[in-house]
Amino acid sequence: MTTTAAPHPALLDHRGNVKPRIETTLDYEQARLGTAFHEAGHAVIAMSYGMHVVSSEVIAWTPQGGGFTLTGSTYLAASGTSPWHFAAQAAAGALAKVQYLMVYGLWTPQRALGCAADHDREQAIDLLTEFGCPLGRDRVPTDGKSWGQVQGMARRRMNRLWREIRTVAHAMNENTSLSGGQIAAMTGLTNAPAPAGGAA
Repeated sequence: MTTTAAPHPALLDHRGNVKPRIETTLDYEQARLGTAFHEAGHAVIAMSYGMHVVSSEVIAWTPQGGGFTLTGSTYLAASGTSPWHFAAQAAAGALAKVQYLMVYGLWTPQRALGCAADHDREQAIDLLTEFGCPLGRDRVPTDGKSWGQVQGMARRRMNRLWREIRTVAHAMNENTSLSGGQIAAMTGLTNAPAPAGGAA
């Protein structure tokens, strides 16, 4: 764990706003593994949908005053991807973290609430809006889907790929950062070639 401030971009959402800090009753190792599951959920589901995964990592640091803060980043090149698949991978992070709590006997209502990743949802809403695909937070818009429907897509795929998500999460927890090639090698999934234009 670093003892300096985290890299500035890791603290910001896609709009440039500081991500909210969520308090947890988990200890450092439990919380770090939970963050790894969150990022593994993004990476594995994205790769399974044919997106190019650049990297996925856990970022930890000690803020002034002590304690710990954790976040993570998964970099994708999603050009040519179905907008609904992009939204499903965005939903997969929080779902994988909740599943981790349940499987490892750590689930409580408070901890489950702490898994919410509103910045992932808001990024999906903003990006899909650009592509003319309405994504509603709590309703089904005309010719679109609700966030609940997208979560359902993500959960079904996550359940089929839980072994791969678990494998990636534990490797990420141990190694901090994984490349898309490493994730593909350990899961048997295909990491699509990077499209011209780079990561999203």
